[in-house]
Amino acid sequence: MGFQNDKFPSSAAFDAINAVLQSSEADRKDAIKQGNAVFAFTIKNKAGETESWHIDLKEKGAVGSGLGTKPTVTLSLSDEDFAKLVAGQANAQRLFMGGKLKIKGDVMKATKLQPILQKAQTKAKL
Repeated sequence: MGFQNDKFPSSAAFDAINAVLQSSEADRKDAIKQGNAVFAFTIKNKAGETESWHIDLKEKGAVGSGLGTKPTVTLSLSDEDFAKLVAGQANAQRLFMGGKLKIKGDVMKATKLQPILQKAQTKAKL
């Protein structure tokens, strides 16, 4: 089952992230050790619709639909900005400072997400 939603082109990244987490037990355990949190994403498309996904790096080391159970941190941003963030063309800190990325919850945990996104970039060639 894929996580891609055609109304949200950047959602293909969740499939790539999940593929990375599932490809190697060592990578998955490493990501859980690094992340130790549930990262939820609320993405808004150009039509103004929103959809949510989460990356559980607390227990399962997997991607899921919806916000998940008790997300440690929730990141809200546009589909376009999420695509740039995952592709390495945008900096999360700059998006946040520019008001394009809203973070609820543990802001420091949000910084733990970058290495995981980078690993997905390398493997998926997004």
